[in-house]
Amino acid sequence: MMNVPHERLLGHRSEFVRHANLSAIVREIHFNGGLSRSDLVARTGLTRSGIRAVISDLVGAGLVREERAPSQGVPGRPSPLVQPQPGGAVVLALEVAVDSLAVATVGLGGQVFDLVRVDRPRGRFSVEETVTDLADLARLVRARTPARDALVGVGVAIVGVVRRSDGVVRMAPNLGWHDVPLGAQLAEALGVTLPVAVANEADLGALAEHRRGSAVGVDHLVFISGEVGVGGGVIVDGRPLVGLAGYGGEVGHMPINPAGVVCRCGSVGCWETEVGERTLLMRAGQPTGGGRAAVDAVLRDAAAGVPEALGALDNVGRWLGVGLAGLVNILNPQVIVLGGLFGRIHPFVAASLRTEIDRLGLRASSELVEVRPATLGIDAPLLGAAEFAFEPLLSNPLAWASSAQAAASGA
Repeated sequence: MMNVPHERLLGHRSEFVRHANLSAIVREIHFNGGLSRSDLVARTGLTRSGIRAVISDLVGAGLVREERAPSQGVPGRPSPLVQPQPGGAVVLALEVAVDSLAVATVGLGGQVFDLVRVDRPRGRFSVEETVTDLADLARLVRARTPARDALVGVGVAIVGVVRRSDGVVRMAPNLGWHDVPLGAQLAEALGVTLPVAVANEADLGALAEHRRGSAVGVDHLVFISGEVGVGGGVIVDGRPLVGLAGYGGEVGHMPINPAGVVCRCGSVGCWETEVGERTLLMRAGQPTGGGRAAVDAVLRDAAAGVPEALGALDNVGRWLGVGLAGLVNILNPQVIVLGGLFGRIHPFVAASLRTEIDRLGLRASSELVEVRPATLGIDAPLLGAAEFAFEPLLSNPLAWASSAQAAASGA
């Protein structure tokens, strides 16, 4: 065995501890906003002197700032507030949905500097068209962002099955894409040398709702989103559950009704054939290609008591509950968050889906779970892409910030 000098071992350990402490502090401030030094001591377990040293490093890197806390009317000087410096680190978030493209710039702490969403027809756009349109939107948004030179990451949410290791979209049926190296193509079109992190939109929707939305503080949750198809994201013990290569969560293709209809994937009775937008619109007598406008019409009719609309929503609610009961039995979540179409129809289907969860779910699990609509709405996957892009910086704040800013400055 090679002899390593004791001093070197101590140096490595000291550097590892320093990086861990920096990461812990930046995460707390990024997720929770302004915190006092006393709050940070309580949340991280670090000593006051340790907190002071870490904050000094982060202030020097331009990632946080300190400001005087308001007086609490008690003797003594209040602990200074440590605030995220949104302009100190900025990410570019992009989303490819079936019927829209979106781009946003988001600063440390979750501040959205600018966000643009552009609707497009539900056709099968080529990869080249999509990449060009996203790059054009990104240039527009970055030009309007004061801290555009502080770019430290790029995150992309897409309606497809993604290999996270290299940003290849293995399959996006609603776009007609197969084995597309989207991360590499976007890096070239954007003119950045930063990594472009690509992931499934439902996985990122779950991440966003966990950090910024209706499931803050919940460590066991399932996010289910529906539009044309149905996607799912899972958080277990506060961490995303994505599978071996990032392909997990394709709940829309759970076989759920053997007597059902043929799915576009080739199977029969997949969950999305019973709860997807097309089925809702068909049962409600609306054009199946009508998109959000047609769904709005169904909801207006339901609010007015139109039997056909109420019946269509009840049918979707029952099948939604059947599938959720299976997920409850397997995953034992604390909260189920309904995004996209399901979040919109939640007021009309809450009772029927709950009935099915209670009827089919194991009592021990079903009595613990709460179903909530998403609070971030249509932008949940986009904001999740921003959180995904921040992750390398949150893991190693000083090293990542300096190297990423150097790379971005050459863009």
